[in-house]
Amino acid sequence: MTDTAPHEPSATNREPTAAPLADQVVVISGGGRGLGAAISRAFLDHGARVAIGYHCSREAAEVLAAEYPGRGLAVPLDVTAPDQIRLGVDAAAEHFGEPVTTVVNNALVNFTFDGEARPRVPELDPTLLASQLTGSVYGPLALVQATIPGMIGRGFGRIINIGSNLVQHPVVPYHDYTAAKAALLALTRTFAHDLGPHGITVNMVSAGLLRTTDASAATPETIFDAIAAGTPLGRVTSPAELADAVLFFASPWARAVTGQNLIVDGGLVKG
Repeated sequence: MTDTAPHEPSATNREPTAAPLADQVVVISGGGRGLGAAISRAFLDHGARVAIGYHCSREAAEVLAAEYPGRGLAVPLDVTAPDQIRLGVDAAAEHFGEPVTTVVNNALVNFTFDGEARPRVPELDPTLLASQLTGSVYGPLALVQATIPGMIGRGFGRIINIGSNLVQHPVVPYHDYTAAKAALLALTRTFAHDLGPHGITVNMVSAGLLRTTDASAATPETIFDAIAAGTPLGRVTSPAELADAVLFFASPWARAVTGQNLIVDGGLVKG
């Protein structure tokens, strides 16, 4: 029997790296209000350090950050401006003393959930598609690109994209919004394949209509009631409930989960 060093696992069979939520540095786009604020608060309540990205909601982001001294930081983060994205990521890393480990692509650009006011196919303007692609595809791409060097350096990263159950169940004519979220779902899966060898997971949490955010405030009460009646849980999902699923993908319990899309809508839409 020879005295040899123990066999080191190869890159292909090494267990994925995991970090407790309290050890993570998180950047959340659109993190100061609505769903983004619920996600920011969920991470902060579990001990994470969170850069609360904002574009038009500076005051709300700063108030939320002030509730968690030393762990909350409001940063300007316009997802249509790649240079500002890089500055926001750098500011978070400098403030918290280490690179960003976790990204939540949540920001929604210029959209209101009001089916009666949305254009049908004959009136659909390509500029509307371009606007949603900028916010839901190009913005997340820029935020991921700004953060992956630090993630690769640590051998750990979590990217969670916010999607929509309309991709699977397009019952409302939100053509521009739904097309952009479908593209983001495709990137979720291709990014997962590309970044997995570096210990970075990429997943999506897809919401139905949430009760209530700024974006869904224009939705008639009758629509909320109809959705609740058709949902196995008998109610409309809240932003806090969706935030729980985001935490799961960032947590050690999801260390072997990547490239997945979890629909969180009380069972309304299946898979």
